[in-house]
Amino acid sequence: MTASEKTRVDFWFDPSCPWAWMTSRWVDEVTEHRDLDVHWHVMSLAVLNEDKDVSEEYKAFFPRALMYTRLVAAVRELHGDEVVKPLYDALGTRIHPGGSKDPGEVIPAALAEVGLPAELAAYADSDEYDTQMRASHFDGIERVGQDVGTPVIAVNGTAFFGPVISPAPTGEIALTLWDGVVAAASYDGFFELKRSRTRGPVFA
Repeated sequence: MTASEKTRVDFWFDPSCPWAWMTSRWVDEVTEHRDLDVHWHVMSLAVLNEDKDVSEEYKAFFPRALMYTRLVAAVRELHGDEVVKPLYDALGTRIHPGGSKDPGEVIPAALAEVGLPAELAAYADSDEYDTQMRASHFDGIERVGQDVGTPVIAVNGTAFFGPVISPAPTGEIALTLWDGVVAAASYDGFFELKRSRTRGPVFA
């Protein structure tokens, strides 16, 4: 099957977001059983909230989050799209189930796992590729509007925020949820379906 015959999926993530992480694990599960052509793109919670009135606690999280998004953007520019997902996996495994809050540990270990040069870590503290990072961010956000977060998913061009799930489903229920998302995306007039979260991120 060619890429043109597969379902095109575009996934925007901030490496620091636990909700995006779980949704990405679900997409990985679905990819094993559905013909998906998944493209991974960085977005930034720091950029999303830079002009918003947020709590000091949340604001304190942004500098660390920005380091990861800057790193992914730089690596994409220097080494291509094909390394974005492996780098996200390596970062996210340490940040989320690993529970690390220290970019000084996470970034070198993730680069080494993916086989990328250690000196790329310097881009986490550099704005050199911020233009590209912001372009990727706004490409996703402009498809869904400003009152959302991460992840953003587009299925064959129809984009939405979410789904927000915990824990990431596996097996048949993962496929059932995917088929429902595809069905919702197929109707241009579908905008929102939501309920309040009753649990936090579960990384099991």
